[in-house]
Amino acid sequence: MPSAPPGPYRGGVEDYAPREQVDPRLVDAVLATGMTLAVALVIAADLQRTGRGGATAYGFAVGFGLLVLARRRWPRAVLGITVLGIFGYYALDLPPIGIALPAVAALYSAAEAGRTRWAVGAAAVLVATSGYFLVREGRPADYLVGYEFVTNIALAAASVALGASVRLRRETREQQQRLRRLEAVAQARQAAERAQAERLQVARELHDSLGHSLAVVSLHAGVAQESVGRDDAAVTRALEQVRAAGSETLRELRATVRLLREQPVPVAPGPETPGDVGLAGVPALAAAAEAAGLVVRMRIDVLTTSLAPEVDAAAYRIVQEALTNVLRHSRSPQAEVRAQVSGDRVQLTVSDPGPAAHPFEDGEDRDDGGHGLRGMAERAALVGGVFRAHPRGAGFVVHAELPVRRA
Repeated sequence: MPSAPPGPYRGGVEDYAPREQVDPRLVDAVLATGMTLAVALVIAADLQRTGRGGATAYGFAVGFGLLVLARRRWPRAVLGITVLGIFGYYALDLPPIGIALPAVAALYSAAEAGRTRWAVGAAAVLVATSGYFLVREGRPADYLVGYEFVTNIALAAASVALGASVRLRRETREQQQRLRRLEAVAQARQAAERAQAERLQVARELHDSLGHSLAVVSLHAGVAQESVGRDDAAVTRALEQVRAAGSETLRELRATVRLLREQPVPVAPGPETPGDVGLAGVPALAAAAEAAGLVVRMRIDVLTTSLAPEVDAAAYRIVQEALTNVLRHSRSPQAEVRAQVSGDRVQLTVSDPGPAAHPFEDGEDRDDGGHGLRGMAERAALVGGVFRAHPRGAGFVVHAELPVRRA
């Protein structure tokens, strides 16, 4: 099994830290030492045999090295002081050390800190000043063009280019880290939204299936209670209906639990959802409601095979919940279910003439805190449909307009 990758990354949103790096102070100390030694070696070589390589010259070498230690905090100041130091060095007529060598660290640092224009300007000033004084000294043109200018320009350009390249790589790495953090946050948010959608789906399924079955159980239990000692046959029929409704409820619960254990809950109602049988199952719903004492008139002019499975399932659940509301909240002896296709839309209506025993005018179910109507509206919206529910006379009307094919 592969081991975990090195570094502080641990897989969380806030753990996208870069790998451990060398201490910047150590890097600056090494650069400062290198700069000091490089300048000191050139002074000691004294290629022009000036014989002026004393303590002052070596003091400048140490000074150029010490300036490197401040390059991160004050890159422009270090660059300016370095340029002035080079001019001061040559003003004291000390052994030649080149015009670009003492400035390479300062030029690199300025470009790395994003001060590329300052670095280019300083390099141009150094090269132009050096060329001016060399011309005044009478140096031949071929020497100036073929060696002095080329060497200084190449060294200065390489320093600036290297600093800019390091800065661009660093910025690219930081941008990638920011993108990874944003991606991790987006993935976490999407996971939370999926989990919430799945919880809502489970809640809708349980509310629709259990609410309908328990409403039937409650009604038949009341019938059995009133018939005890007076009509044993009515008691038997009522208890049989209670048993059948309980068995159906247990079956749906087992199917729901099995689905939750085996796979994620579908975000939109579909054929995999337990208990979804589509509009073809409406007669069974009507039969259960009629066994509870409600007369259900049906007119379903829809070829269910022409509907998308999730639309068919949503229509079934809306009818189921609407009939449950009639059983639970209305004293009406009858209800009507209509479904027909108009163009590319399914028009679904469930109504009862009342009188209603609950104030539906506020758009909420009295006994379940509004979950019934809200759940029907959510089911319609999930498949791209619209839902309306409102009083009509003493009764109530539920209407859903669903697409034949899910939007």
